[in-house]
Amino acid sequence: MPIPCSTKCGKNAILKRPKTGDAMCKECFFWAFETEIHQTILEGKLFQKGQTVAIAASGGKDSTVLAYVMKLLNKKHDYGLRLVLLSVDEGITGYRDDSLDTVKQNRDDYEMPLKILSYEELYGWTMDKIVAQIGRKNNCTFCGVFRRQALDRGAALLGVDAVATGHNADDLAETVLMNILRGDIARLQRCTAIITASEGAIPRVKPLKYSYEKEIVMYAYFKKLVYFSTECVFAPNAYRGHARTFLKDLEKIRPSVIMDIIHSGEKLAVREGVKLPDRGTCTRCGFVSSQPVCKACTLLEGLNKGMPKLGIGKTSHAKRIMNAKGSQSDF
Repeated sequence: MPIPCSTKCGKNAILKRPKTGDAMCKECFFWAFETEIHQTILEGKLFQKGQTVAIAASGGKDSTVLAYVMKLLNKKHDYGLRLVLLSVDEGITGYRDDSLDTVKQNRDDYEMPLKILSYEELYGWTMDKIVAQIGRKNNCTFCGVFRRQALDRGAALLGVDAVATGHNADDLAETVLMNILRGDIARLQRCTAIITASEGAIPRVKPLKYSYEKEIVMYAYFKKLVYFSTECVFAPNAYRGHARTFLKDLEKIRPSVIMDIIHSGEKLAVREGVKLPDRGTCTRCGFVSSQPVCKACTLLEGLNKGMPKLGIGKTSHAKRIMNAKGSQSDF
């Protein structure tokens, strides 16, 4: 027997929202999904009229839906934004080279300028070459650190006012769990922030902060959006995978656990008197860092010196090497 849409629009429901449990027709789901993102943008004060915003585009479901919805809301609500796509080519054969074809399709479909930066041109290394040096353990550390800085470099190159990333509610809940498990107080303090920035840095914003991954997939499916869904060939060994599995197990027991964890993360506060790292700029490359020499420069130094594990493990050892006489940066 058909189930009527919970909005009482008169149509039959074709889906059940994972986030709310409501039975909805396709059109009402689109409206609810887009309206929630619009409210997130307004309440978070993510943008100002006249700004240029770079959308971090990987070709995956999150960035593809983000680009589509941002274009739609920008026109519908007269945000007055200039939208561009910014992609990073990590140099992963059989993965990133294919996903960039999807990004180029997004560029054509959504009529947005596209800038692609590669690890090879920025750092002189591809992830394929890095994995050949470091192995499959800790390779995600290199990729994550280099990608974050590559986005900063691309944003500065484009002269944008903000970078919008496709981080969704599941991503944030996983990050809260990871930081708790690692005892990373500094990141735990800021990982749920909808806007992240430090002095002199281009802010990053998360319009999909409260959007469930399952609903993003449903939206892309019913809208027939083109996106790349193959997992990174190096991802199976990532630490995040354990947090993701744990979160999915919790979600089976308590469907609201994703939002519960995010709200808990938002309320967490560090006890007064606890010293947290000050976020400044790297003395070598000039980009954001909580250390005199940033993690990206440390990792790159290790690769170039034939010591790929330099930035992995104890910070004190890395500092001694980096401060050694004659140590030079390739940035």
